[in-house]
Amino acid sequence: MKKRIKNKKWHVATFLLLALVALISYENMIEKNPEHIIPEAITTEAKIALSHYPELENTRIEFKFKKDIKKSIMQAQPSFLSLLRPKKKRSYYIFISENFEIEGEKFSTKDIPKNVMIGWLGHELGHVMDYRDRSSLNLIWFGLKYYFSDSSLKEAERAADSYAISKNMDGYILDTKNFILNNTDLSEIYKARIRKYYLSPDEIMILVEERDRDKVKQ
Repeated sequence: MKKRIKNKKWHVATFLLLALVALISYENMIEKNPEHIIPEAITTEAKIALSHYPELENTRIEFKFKKDIKKSIMQAQPSFLSLLRPKKKRSYYIFISENFEIEGEKFSTKDIPKNVMIGWLGHELGHVMDYRDRSSLNLIWFGLKYYFSDSSLKEAERAADSYAISKNMDGYILDTKNFILNNTDLSEIYKARIRKYYLSPDEIMILVEERDRDKVKQ
């Protein structure tokens, strides 16, 4: 009996070690070949969104479809193992729900208009911009606050919107907001969440005016 337990422990330890080696090897491969990995279904939209962020040209970002993302449609986050590396060598994921459900209503990403998808991706890339200058410890603390603090969640989402607007993506971001807020198929609960945590169309226009005034001054 004891021998069986030892064998099981050895197998588990071996499996975990091999998994860790595989992950490290994968991360090393990524480091040597920083690129944007994009599913064919959203290649055009992702490339347009990325074109507004030249700073991310050599940042490894993988756009990846997932079956389900709780309380959201997209989610940007750093690769866990890349947190062990310097900021400039980090890699990131942007997860996208294949078929998402919000308050009981089912939707498919294939039904999202092109400009709306670009705006959504632009918002997520705004998160990556926010992450890239943070230390690993700060990112971990940031993630905890994001999930457990309403004020931190609001700050993070509004910051991502602000990054996108500063990159001249305001038209796409407005299309995304209007798609959500004026969509009769989406629940009022979800719309209330968007109003609470994200910039409103009016706030976006104020930021656009400020951005354009600053450009004139320059």
